[in-house]
Amino acid sequence: MTTVPEQESKKTLVEQFNETRARTLELVRTLEVDDFVVQTAFYTSPPKWHVGHVSWIYEAILSKIDKNYEFYSKEFSKYLNSYYQQFGVPHDKGQRGIVSRPTVSHILEYFNIINQRVKNFIENNPLSDEYSRLFLMSIHHECQHQELLIYDLQHLLADQYLLVRKNNPPTPHSIKQKDVEIKGGLYTMGYNGTDYCYDIELPEHKVYLSDYKIDSFPITNSQYLKFMDAGGYEDYKFWLSDGWEKVKENQWKAPMYWEKIDGQWVTKDFLGKRKINPNEPVCHVSFYEADAFCNWAQKRLPTEAEWEKAACWDENKQKKRIFPWGNEQPSNEHANLLESYLWCSSEIGSYPKGKSPNDCHQMIGDVWEWTSSEFVGYPGFKTGFSEYNDKWFTNQKVLRGGSFGTPKMSIRGSYRNFFRLDERWLFSGFRCADTI
Repeated sequence: MTTVPEQESKKTLVEQFNETRARTLELVRTLEVDDFVVQTAFYTSPPKWHVGHVSWIYEAILSKIDKNYEFYSKEFSKYLNSYYQQFGVPHDKGQRGIVSRPTVSHILEYFNIINQRVKNFIENNPLSDEYSRLFLMSIHHECQHQELLIYDLQHLLADQYLLVRKNNPPTPHSIKQKDVEIKGGLYTMGYNGTDYCYDIELPEHKVYLSDYKIDSFPITNSQYLKFMDAGGYEDYKFWLSDGWEKVKENQWKAPMYWEKIDGQWVTKDFLGKRKINPNEPVCHVSFYEADAFCNWAQKRLPTEAEWEKAACWDENKQKKRIFPWGNEQPSNEHANLLESYLWCSSEIGSYPKGKSPNDCHQMIGDVWEWTSSEFVGYPGFKTGFSEYNDKWFTNQKVLRGGSFGTPKMSIRGSYRNFFRLDERWLFSGFRCADTI
């Protein structure tokens, strides 16, 4: 017999599932059929694939829970499997856009079939803590792909994408960039809440930090232009060796999507081709570019522990928060996240209610912030799902804080994103730090 607490848990889980699935469909609602099948680069994926893959992962979860579960289609599984060798040999990522079958209509039909399978399972089976955790993981996984889908839609369509919703940006308050001093000592790093988090945010563990200082807000376009004007992309002295090779190989002259027209730098994004806003955080820079800027500025990138303490630690109360502003979930007054529906970064000073106890602004939302930390498991790490996060513990750097494409349910001060050092189609920026 199902208990009342279990019924409530099931109801909450189904509500989160329905909300997340509806948001995925909303993001692709305005696409033409032709848009669904195009892959614009080897590191992007067709919208059709994203819609199918986030459905397929629920099948992977169901197969873990029910050993007798039969996948909907071997053909679908091969195409929609991203990199899970335990479920067979995946289709080549760089060639997802040359596959015409399964068709878009079949993928959307599949999406609805899996919806029903998941809800039927939750409603008709006992919901253990482990089952709940696995379903929550797959819901959060879908949130991750919603953000990846938005990266890919910008790369594919930019302002030709018909925005599903669009809100006006908040009026920014005037603030100046400054160094915020943070006391060192032992800091307990990792997720300290009771809700869902990823295995890579655990376990909490102590790290020792020296006294340091960190920028009060992310580096802006105006600040980054000074680096460019000083010959930042022409002088090897600021760059790591691998980074300098990428500059030459890819002929980088500016952040991704920037171009110079009649002597004026412009960017092309969801809002169109527009002049660079000097007060927005710089976006679409790689780790190499962020590191080069810091070298030019005679500073450095923060470690992820330094970033987390600056974001979440309240020195006066000697207490860590889930978010910079406290433990309540993000709202449009706190941060620029996907549900803000602004479709670009906000100007610096737009979210005074979201600042940290250390007076650091916009540490959640707007742009992911590169850190100097290698992406590895924390001491005592235990995987929550094999091949999900643990297989990427090499050649990646950690980013923190979320972006304007991150769903609000999937971000926390302890959340660890990770990308390769040369990738920059993501919504990525940074802030500088230095040792005192």
